[in-house]
Amino acid sequence: MLKTKPYTKPLSLAVWATITAPALLCILGCSSLEASLGNIGVGQVLTGVAGDDNYEPVHGRIMTRWAKQVSPRNVHKEYPRPQMVRKDFQNLNGLWEYAIRPKDERHPLEYDGNILVPFAVESALSGVGKPVGKENRLWYRRTFEIPKKWTDRRVLLNFGAVDWDAAVWVNDIQIGAHKGGYDPFTLDITRTLNESGPQKIVVSVWDPINEGTQPRGKQVRKPRGIWYTSVTGIWQTVWLEPVQETYIKSIRITPDIDAQEVLISVDAANAAGCTFKAKASSVAFAGSVETGDADNIKIRIPNAKLWSPDSPHLYDLTVKVGKNGKTLDSVKSYFGMRKISLQKDRTGINRLFLNNKPLFQYGPLDQGWWPDGLYTAPTDDALRYDIEMLKKIGCNMLRKHVKVEPDRLYYWCDKLGLMVWQDMPNGDRHIGRKGSDLKRSADSAKQFELEWKNVIDALRNHPCIVMWTPFNEGWGQYDTERITKLTKQYDPARLVNSTSGWADRGTGDVHDIHSYPGPAAPPLEENRAAVLGEFGGLGLPVPGHTWQEKKNWGYRSYKTADELTDAYVALLGKLRPLIAGGLSAAVYTQTTDVEIEVNGLMTYDRAILKMDAERIAEANNKLYLPPPYKQRIP
Repeated sequence: MLKTKPYTKPLSLAVWATITAPALLCILGCSSLEASLGNIGVGQVLTGVAGDDNYEPVHGRIMTRWAKQVSPRNVHKEYPRPQMVRKDFQNLNGLWEYAIRPKDERHPLEYDGNILVPFAVESALSGVGKPVGKENRLWYRRTFEIPKKWTDRRVLLNFGAVDWDAAVWVNDIQIGAHKGGYDPFTLDITRTLNESGPQKIVVSVWDPINEGTQPRGKQVRKPRGIWYTSVTGIWQTVWLEPVQETYIKSIRITPDIDAQEVLISVDAANAAGCTFKAKASSVAFAGSVETGDADNIKIRIPNAKLWSPDSPHLYDLTVKVGKNGKTLDSVKSYFGMRKISLQKDRTGINRLFLNNKPLFQYGPLDQGWWPDGLYTAPTDDALRYDIEMLKKIGCNMLRKHVKVEPDRLYYWCDKLGLMVWQDMPNGDRHIGRKGSDLKRSADSAKQFELEWKNVIDALRNHPCIVMWTPFNEGWGQYDTERITKLTKQYDPARLVNSTSGWADRGTGDVHDIHSYPGPAAPPLEENRAAVLGEFGGLGLPVPGHTWQEKKNWGYRSYKTADELTDAYVALLGKLRPLIAGGLSAAVYTQTTDVEIEVNGLMTYDRAILKMDAERIAEANNKLYLPPPYKQRIP
């Protein structure tokens, strides 16, 4: 492995470890995906971190059981982008130096200590646990070396996500900047690299939190109620990868189950005169190779095995760009053959259809917060655990609430079979239940729309995502009809929930209401389906597993697990007649407790499922039975 240390210490020489394809699959965390991320051949995975002696998490809050697995040598080492895999990469997670300085100060000469990337500076697992605030700027610094094998290749520096306004220097040359806390970005750092020896990287981050207009989700400077601890800085994986002058920047995968084909389009750099090839295969499909131009590679998938929560079948995909018979770049990916649509059932009611069949969608409001990592799960196993638990108790969907996750969360949803409604994180001001749309400034609107498109671009290949939701409960809601059309035009293959709860404007594919504890259903409409975007919120604080000892709250509070289970089962019993009346989906609040909220199915540390698993799974699974049409509500 390539070993590096913080900039203030000598850098050891690069030592390469060559690993076999099975070992690489293990590191990717994708052994069950087989050829989708496999058949990579012999490659190098390079994880550069400093020693463990300089790291200790911050204590004082509850921690998950995965926290003890976190160390500078073992921190999110998995390949971070499962739908566009290259065999060579260098992981830059680990100990960096950090400094918190007044916003307008120039580069610091001295740093305050070490921070464990990719955990936000406010989190326990960062080893820092300090707020930054809009009056300050957060600085990072580290060194790395470029392997000799990468000579004569371009080097890309990738950030999964940095919250919020980031600037990047390599060897004292500013190489780029990015505004956006939830979308990935890539910088070509080739021209700034030294011919050999240590390379220095510096990153500065400024985040106005809730005092700015940028998308921020539920982060606030002073946490309270349903508003949580701020998240500043790098909070997803940072990594390097080598490419040729001609390389694949992104791919777009659009399955069409009715035409029995998948359409591949490729965005490639310096690709004039090049040819493009794509190969699809799976255990149920012998494989097909097609050649076409960058915008139009169609692969026939006859008698496709369709992706669904009950059968999350994935096809392997390899995309190549070449010239004069030579391959210049190749990436591994995967896709699912599935279709999400709005159609009328046999009684004329609009329903959500998966693969041309009505399917009631049910699952939790999933906020994706962690007591030790805040926005960042402690490990990839922790990410997977949440999805496995939701599947175990009978959910087929989750609503990812005002947060965007690392790519690997959606990979686990793809692989394990869980549909996702994806919210855009909110920002700017809020309107009331009956308020008019905001009049955002030009800069505020431009940033929202840029980041929203970037999020869609980053996630659109995941079969698990079936719905986009630009607004929630009037939070930052503006130009609703235009934003709904923009979203639908940008990704016609998915449904759009224009606003979940509160200020409905009659647009989009669904009419979404919130009802606590509920349940309830909106009236039937000619052109939209009826969904319940939030309900429930049944609370139970579990001593020893809460963010704070006292003053925790839920929408309704109970004293024992039996009481909570009884209330949940009774609540879901009221959903069945609503489904008969036309309700197409429901979202229960919520997957886990979050800070002082104790409405979770699980405790915040994921240590305890707060209800009887068998009873709630039985209640959940009844929701997918054919609707009792004769019992329809008037």
